[in-house]
Amino acid sequence: MVTSYKLLVLVIAAVFLQQAFATKHTVGGSQGWDESTDFDLWSSAQTFKVGDELEFKYSPLHNVAELPSESAFKQCDVSAASNSLSGGDSKVKLTKPGTRYFACGTSGHCEQGMKVKITTVAADGSPSSPTGSSTTPSATTGSTSAARPRHQLLSFFGLMVLVAIFFV
Repeated sequence: MVTSYKLLVLVIAAVFLQQAFATKHTVGGSQGWDESTDFDLWSSAQTFKVGDELEFKYSPLHNVAELPSESAFKQCDVSAASNSLSGGDSKVKLTKPGTRYFACGTSGHCEQGMKVKITTVAADGSPSSPTGSSTTPSATTGSTSAARPRHQLLSFFGLMVLVAIFFV
């Protein structure tokens, strides 16, 4: 009985730790999902990991279309969208390694550069497949990862308190 209880506590603690290490990336940084944002520059300064979340913040003039392929992305074929989001504040969870493509579905916006390619790596940081240029800049403009160390520290201490309570 006590062993299964301890195991349950460890599983719950592991879930909290996983969430503590996830990052919320505001797409486009402080400019958000807008035609004036350089999404290539923004995304090159990010490291997207499984468990992270993309947050698209935009005006009612825009929306977010998830495109099914690199070809649709390059051609701005938003009619092929596998998922469309609207409402001004949309969140997308990165659940597995790989590349995903997003564009604004408003006429002409994708062609003006309002699109972003997101390559997600495994939570341990190793890429899911080889990519052409896999540089990982240290800048984290536009994500909340700067706040991550404090959040991780609090989560770690919380876990230690749980362990102390249940195992001592």
